[in-house]
Amino acid sequence: MVDVTEKEMDNPTFKSDTVLSDVHLLCPKKRRLMVRLNAVGQPVFVSYFKLLWNTEGSASEKHVREAKTEREHQYRSGDELCDKDRNSLKKEKELNSEGVEALLDDDGDLEVVRRPRSASDLEVDDLLRDRVYPVILMKGEEDAFEDEQECTCSDVVKIEHTMATPLEDVGKQVWRAAFLLADYILFKRDTFRCCSVLELGGGTGITSIIMGMVAKRVYCTDVGEDLLAMCEQNVALNKHLMEPGSGEVRVKKLDWLKEEFCTDPEALYSWSEEEIADLHDHCTVIMAADVFYDDGLTDALFRTLYRITHNLRNSCTVYLALEKRLNFTLRHMDITCEAYSHFRNTLNDLEHLQDRKIKYTVEPIKADFCQFLVYERIEQL
Repeated sequence: MVDVTEKEMDNPTFKSDTVLSDVHLLCPKKRRLMVRLNAVGQPVFVSYFKLLWNTEGSASEKHVREAKTEREHQYRSGDELCDKDRNSLKKEKELNSEGVEALLDDDGDLEVVRRPRSASDLEVDDLLRDRVYPVILMKGEEDAFEDEQECTCSDVVKIEHTMATPLEDVGKQVWRAAFLLADYILFKRDTFRCCSVLELGGGTGITSIIMGMVAKRVYCTDVGEDLLAMCEQNVALNKHLMEPGSGEVRVKKLDWLKEEFCTDPEALYSWSEEEIADLHDHCTVIMAADVFYDDGLTDALFRTLYRITHNLRNSCTVYLALEKRLNFTLRHMDITCEAYSHFRNTLNDLEHLQDRKIKYTVEPIKADFCQFLVYERIEQL
């Protein structure tokens, strides 16, 4: 009789695949540090993103100049190393041609002479080897923030996030479309100044934090207590970016699959009646970045969008940013982006919706505005 455990080991199954954002994949390791484990046992990292305050180009002149100098240094160092390698190889060839005959046995085969290792050699190896001290990580409460040190630089955004996660936890990472929307906010600062803003699917909160630098009040919404706690921590870490007495970011729970706001006073990140009234009376901007990857959630978001805009007192502008992720599908036998196609179809349905009270107009925005964050702005954004 075959043991069940042994049978399962012979036939492994993968319950979920993990995905990793290109923002974290391309981020230098020196700007990313692991700080703790969150309440569900996931490693939490902190990354620093520098704002390039330059309205004339996609990057500051200093940044470009430093990058150019670094490349020239690498090229120069590479040429020097190549010259050294060529000289050393030449010398080695001369020495090898002289001594190779002495290392051949009677049959002409190479005879390798080995010296027995002594105890002193082992001691030397131990001294040369770096000592590694294990770090024991303690799992703590999500709201028990261990790192309260705030960066006081006005041009650095400090974000806590996870790395590779299952698809249901991708909100705990930073994605390129969030950077694109943040660039547009900084480029159009005067447009958003003193506005009341709602973000749907805020994730780590980086877009709401950037919006909080210019807007009066931002409601950053998502689901999941561990994600909302991480978002709240990021807001606290970047309070130095907000203008004193003006910018405010409130982290709230908003489930697209439910028709009502969570108003349970005992629930974390719930809404008060005053906050719901403030949202309906003053909100003029709604935004969402990189939340269109699941058709069911896309439909739920547009239902939520319609319900909220239908109850707003003022006219509202909705900004949606996303990245087209191309994949080869067997159904089409071609490279497609089904999630983007479904998003466009749903957006088209919203635009042509027959409603006497409200009318939706869709207008694309070209991604040719200035770049304030360091990331790869690909054409699929």
